[in-house]
Amino acid sequence: MTPEHDHHDVRQQLRAVGLRVTVPRLAVLGVLELHPHSTADFVAARIRGQLGGVSTQTVYDVLRVCSEHGLLRRIEPAGSPVRYENRTGDNHHHLVCRNCGDIRDVDCAKGAAPCLTPDVDHGFVIDEAEVTYWGLCSVCHAAAQH
Repeated sequence: MTPEHDHHDVRQQLRAVGLRVTVPRLAVLGVLELHPHSTADFVAARIRGQLGGVSTQTVYDVLRVCSEHGLLRRIEPAGSPVRYENRTGDNHHHLVCRNCGDIRDVDCAKGAAPCLTPDVDHGFVIDEAEVTYWGLCSVCHAAAQH
């Protein structure tokens, strides 16, 4: 895809959920397209490199609004800052390296989202399940072997 196509698609996504197209929103979504699982501070630093005087608060506001409208997903691995990604709506899970913190997407093991059906729901109406697999990535595992 060309950058123009990506920009056009992001504009459509914003409009589809009733959000105005703004330069900070386009920039935030663009960073997360290239760098999924980023922290707000990482996104803010990248945007300042592109746009100059965008405040960290503006970035936090864009991340919050886009998450509330389903354009972004917040993930909160234990012991790690909140991270954001633009892969939403498919109930995928994550692999997290205990050593370096690398995060990778992994699809649900079977079917569309069997993890949304617990053995007992205690009356909850469940709309999301979050599974995190912890271990060592291949680079950290190899380093630990030496």
